[in-house]
Amino acid sequence: MPKTKKANADKSDKRGKSDKEAKSATKPSKAPKPEPTQSSPKTPKNPKAPKAPKGAVPDEKGLDFARAWVEFPDPADDEQIFRCDLTWLTSRWSCIFGSGCQGIQAGRADDGCCTLGAHFSDEDDEKRVAGFVARLTPDIWQHHEVGTQTGWVSKDEDGERQTRPYNGSCIFQNRPGFKGGAGCSLHILALKEGREPLETKPDVCWQLPVRRTYEWIDRPDDTRVLQVSIGEYDRRGWGPGGHDLHWWCTSATSAHGAGDPVYVSYRPELTELMGKEGYDRLAELCEERLASQLPLLAPHPADPASS
Repeated sequence: MPKTKKANADKSDKRGKSDKEAKSATKPSKAPKPEPTQSSPKTPKNPKAPKAPKGAVPDEKGLDFARAWVEFPDPADDEQIFRCDLTWLTSRWSCIFGSGCQGIQAGRADDGCCTLGAHFSDEDDEKRVAGFVARLTPDIWQHHEVGTQTGWVSKDEDGERQTRPYNGSCIFQNRPGFKGGAGCSLHILALKEGREPLETKPDVCWQLPVRRTYEWIDRPDDTRVLQVSIGEYDRRGWGPGGHDLHWWCTSATSAHGAGDPVYVSYRPELTELMGKEGYDRLAELCEERLASQLPLLAPHPADPASS
């Protein structure tokens, strides 16, 4: 899974750090401002492009195409603006895990995007997840015995903490045939307890495939504003190794057939990333776009032609 970290809260160093990679996975506090960064997913250092399994149908569109962006002030913070990708947010993408997802590693479609485990954004993220791990029971977590006895956290090659890979995938990933249900046990716990999955899962897990990045903008009148971009987490978001993923869903036609657009289906996640007032304004702009005369300007190429 991509590796993210909270942005540095030291506002005094902002001007000299605009080239650092973004690694923020949680909503920034209003003051001080987070360090402008760009998301940097975690993939193997020397990934090898695997061959597609027999029967797999290549259905991904290209990475470069026209997009419609909108920029608007954050209603809750006059020192912040949002820049949002309406092409992505009004697209008909949806997660198709277990229903056609080909997985990021060839031959392991049942893992979805969980093959590598998930890096924690910071100590608070890990602590929050730990509280819900303690609530998991053997009936909904296939690897409960292993995880509780030998640990569910590991360190990657750079010494950074993540959910432990176990038998080829994240230790919280229930395999097909498990009575408690296949897929993420933390996700299953959330649904069982009537919670949003963003409460129980690591930050990076619930944010995908939405990407949030920050950039300080210096204006001609010598003022600065923090630009928060909300867009598609495409292959490039994973870094150089992203191009060698077996399959990625955001540009795949098979994952673009949902009844609701992303800004509707991802309302809880976008609200957490933008704040309620910011999300409400985004929703208004998305609705205006969809209500405009068809065909839409710069539709997502993976969407059905009739969308």
